[in-house]
Amino acid sequence: MAEYTVFFPREKKQISVEEGTNLLEAQIQAGLHPNAPCGGQGKCGKCLVRVLRPGQEAQVVKACCEKVTGDVTVETLEKEELHVLTEGVAQLGGLSPELRRLHLQLPSRRDHWELSEWERLCLALEEAGVPAEDGTVAEETVDGVAEPGSGARKPDLRVARLLARAGGNRDGELTVVMSGSRVLDLWEGAGGDRRLLAAAFDIGTTSIAGYLLDVESGEQLATDSAMNPQVSFGADVIQRADYALAGGLEELSRCVRREIDAMLGRLCEKGGARREDVYQVSLVGNSCMHHLFLGLLPESLVHAPYQPVFREAIRIPADSVGIHAGEGAEMLWLPLIAGFVGADTVGGLLATRLGEEEPLTLLIDIGTNGELVLGNRDRRIACSTAAGPALEGAKISCGMRGADGAIEHVQVENGQLRCQVIGGGRAVGICGSGLIDAIASLLEVGALDESGRLEGNGQQDGQPVYYLTQPDAEGPGVSLSQRDIREVQLAKGAIAAGIHLLAERLEVRLEDVERVYLAGAFGTYLNPESACRIGLIPGELRGRLQAVGNAAGEGAKQVVRQREAMERAQKLAAETEFLELASLPQFQDAFVDELEFPEGL
Repeated sequence: MAEYTVFFPREKKQISVEEGTNLLEAQIQAGLHPNAPCGGQGKCGKCLVRVLRPGQEAQVVKACCEKVTGDVTVETLEKEELHVLTEGVAQLGGLSPELRRLHLQLPSRRDHWELSEWERLCLALEEAGVPAEDGTVAEETVDGVAEPGSGARKPDLRVARLLARAGGNRDGELTVVMSGSRVLDLWEGAGGDRRLLAAAFDIGTTSIAGYLLDVESGEQLATDSAMNPQVSFGADVIQRADYALAGGLEELSRCVRREIDAMLGRLCEKGGARREDVYQVSLVGNSCMHHLFLGLLPESLVHAPYQPVFREAIRIPADSVGIHAGEGAEMLWLPLIAGFVGADTVGGLLATRLGEEEPLTLLIDIGTNGELVLGNRDRRIACSTAAGPALEGAKISCGMRGADGAIEHVQVENGQLRCQVIGGGRAVGICGSGLIDAIASLLEVGALDESGRLEGNGQQDGQPVYYLTQPDAEGPGVSLSQRDIREVQLAKGAIAAGIHLLAERLEVRLEDVERVYLAGAFGTYLNPESACRIGLIPGELRGRLQAVGNAAGEGAKQVVRQREAMERAQKLAAETEFLELASLPQFQDAFVDELEFPEGL
């Protein structure tokens, strides 16, 4: 089959692709991360590019629908400067990392000539009070000297190679990097300027937040963020799971692993650090992100009874998943609760201490998927709601992520709608927080009734729309359509129904809930009054809402800052009950009841 050249001038990249390849696939092959919420099905219209062919006028087309039939130049439209939330509120507690360094003096070769180098290391560790990895310690002889080999750790070839390089048969000082009782790295002498660092990542469906930490001082050295490159294959977890099941698992896994590794490099550069000093990398994410990152086919997630391949926390070599860090560096992934309540929710529970305190608390994390946890230290119930990506701008005609040019807030002034735009420039779309404000404002001015019927102030394709910013010579303006309103009703109906059914299962009234934690970027920038006005969050909870930022990321950081945090995480995950909403006979009725907007307050 013939091959043709595709040139991307903005990115200064050029690749060869087979004839018939569509331009979305060409962008992905070139290492770009195009925005394709519908997964390339031609439905969302978000993957627009400008195509220039010799002798023809430039055309703006959907990349997923335009095939390569000859050499072509493709101008990607202005890339969104994504605003990813990295800050969070957490009750961190003291600093007690699992990572530590030990300065060891190897037993004298003259006095212990019969010992191998490995036995000398084991004896030095035993004398320093470090148990073997199975929790045993060496037995003692009559004279009180540890007997090497009886309870010593098994030889580890990787560590043995490091030991051989560190001095051979000479007597001397070693510095050993430990994770619990595991030896990760060692070097001869005191180690000079070497540091003990860890990185933490929150892999969201849309974006990724990363952190670099000095585990000895507790200092956060740098933060970084990026778009999850899997967005090129669909906006939500179901689309990506379907893509994986159709043969795309390796591609989905590889692209996000590469992004994590690239982010680690940027974190080290920003923090003035070296990759080889990073010895732990902790990760959180929803169950689908967990499976795709680890290369697990998500078939069990998308078929009843919607269970993960495994729920337990995992600890594996970082280099086994393409993360280039220090010698022996570990990758830790927090445990999952259920098929669609993942490690990000567990991270949120860690950060907020919801599972350790008495007040009845509701944790809400609304992203592309919505997770809810209601309870306290005595009992907790979690559920996942099929909110869909509408509240992050996907499936909304002028929707976009929280980036420059997005309307982030709307309010009514003298009967008119006033928009606040990220970056302060011209509005080019609307993000989730702006969408909720806009609908609340339309209800206030009477352009929207309780059923969701929209009275527009303009028309597009013969259908009524409401212009938040008017079209002019510079652009088409930003508007909401009747279909956009229906998408929000579906999302908010699912979330509100989930809240009511959690309270019913826990046998509490919503009035008894003392605190409502709003996690994630959407919850942070959301206007609580607007959320209650449209019924996204029941009005009974008004006045108790508190934004906690990226709680999932804070939980990931806790795991590398406190040795007991992973044990707490596993306990929280194991003891949090899961409510499968779709299996409840009353869910459909509750969902339908919550579709309408509350009457004016």
